[in-house]
Amino acid sequence: MTTTLLRTADELHARTRVGRRAVVMTMGALHEGHATLVRTAREIAGPDGEVVVTVFVNPLQFGAGEDLDRYPRTLDADLKIAENAGADAVFAPSVDEVYPGGEPQVRISAGPMGERLEGTSRPGHFDGMLTVVAKLLHLTRPDIALYGQKDAQQLALIRRMVRDLNFGVEIVGVPTVREDDGLALSSRNRYLSPQERRTALALSRALFAGRDRHAAQEALRARAREVPATHARAEALSALGESRAAADAHAVAKALPGAPSAVRAAARLILDDASRVDPPLALDYLALVDPSDFTEIEDDYTGEAVLAVAARVGTTRLIDNIPLTFGAAS
Repeated sequence: MTTTLLRTADELHARTRVGRRAVVMTMGALHEGHATLVRTAREIAGPDGEVVVTVFVNPLQFGAGEDLDRYPRTLDADLKIAENAGADAVFAPSVDEVYPGGEPQVRISAGPMGERLEGTSRPGHFDGMLTVVAKLLHLTRPDIALYGQKDAQQLALIRRMVRDLNFGVEIVGVPTVREDDGLALSSRNRYLSPQERRTALALSRALFAGRDRHAAQEALRARAREVPATHARAEALSALGESRAAADAHAVAKALPGAPSAVRAAARLILDDASRVDPPLALDYLALVDPSDFTEIEDDYTGEAVLAVAARVGTTRLIDNIPLTFGAAS
């Protein structure tokens, strides 16, 4: 398969469509995480469908002092990666093609969810992101669009926009791809020195520590449900070595299903340690949120959640997250 490079929407619209079109939107500097998105798109579209990868560095997503000018632009390498992963076409428009006449006067607002976490750290970022995603959805006219779960807040906002504004497209989230040491794949990882990379591993280690604490809490809750309340439950837990939980097994089982506060604390210990190394990690936020609106969850919360972190190491800002589920069914 030879991947076709397209520069204009007219070129893309002139292509003959038979099956479903799946689109993967990127800002270039493709890596294995992007390749995974393309391969997943290929599987979904099937042999009769079409996979289009967009490559566009969107100026609206970059605030003052951010890395628009130094953001890597590697189109030749991107074409090879896209082709090897199964893309039929790469749509790499110019800024003038996407924004004829200059930056748009009318833009999409991300609303309250866009002002939290990443929105607090990067004001206006999500308005710019949603505006270009809406533009690219119109320009590429896909049946399916795929996005990585590493950018969990972005994915949630795109899903909300598509639902709230009646876009006729299916949104698919693809799990985060990690390097062997656990660091989430990102185009910005190339900015890290070897020493900074060692520090940056604290992001994924913190998430994994929170995940492990969550698993332990949920396992304890499951054990507590297996025996009757009161004395029998306490004895059963005590026999398992859960002496602290045995003191109030009923509370463990019912009042604190997964204990979000304990998950946050486990993750924060790792991040606090990383703030004292050289070079240090400068934490932006650690949050455990409801993925429907990205508000912090309470200890009595049950359902899907996202444990998210953002930090700077040197001059490089990195984000990461993992999904969790609190309160398995009784």
